[in-house]
Amino acid sequence: MNEIKTISEDDLLAGIKEIIAEYSGQKWALIPLVQKIQNEFGHIPPQFIPLIAGSLGLFPSEVQGVISFYSQLYTTPRGKNVVRVCRGTACHVRGGKTILKLVKQHLQIEEDQTTADMEYTLETVACIGVCALAPNIVIGNQVYGNINPKKLGQLFKRNGG
Repeated sequence: MNEIKTISEDDLLAGIKEIIAEYSGQKWALIPLVQKIQNEFGHIPPQFIPLIAGSLGLFPSEVQGVISFYSQLYTTPRGKNVVRVCRGTACHVRGGKTILKLVKQHLQIEEDQTTADMEYTLETVACIGVCALAPNIVIGNQVYGNINPKKLGQLFKRNGG
């Protein structure tokens, strides 16, 4: 199992201040700034939203509003592998609900949760876009179609879960 990388609050603050310095005073830069923070630290620590806001001349509620609007921005740490289970119509009709139940059992987490070892985060999505191969899941950036209980077990063995 991979070792979980931990960072002290002081190092986190120093790293975020360094990123913020690149965009200081530039209101237009909010999205690139929070994206860069997330790319560097895996999420946008909520305790630093006032610092981000102040550096750009915005209110903390404006920064929080942008972060909460975009589903690809996160204020909580995420797993190394994000597992997305499709809940679209084609997947639902072909057993997607069962697949979701099995993924939850296998990972021992609920939707929008992360395993304790920070290996997996579980999400559901409206559609993955490969309906002909329903039911589908995505692990990381890899799409897997025609999922059944046996294939699901094999996927997690292959992906280290």
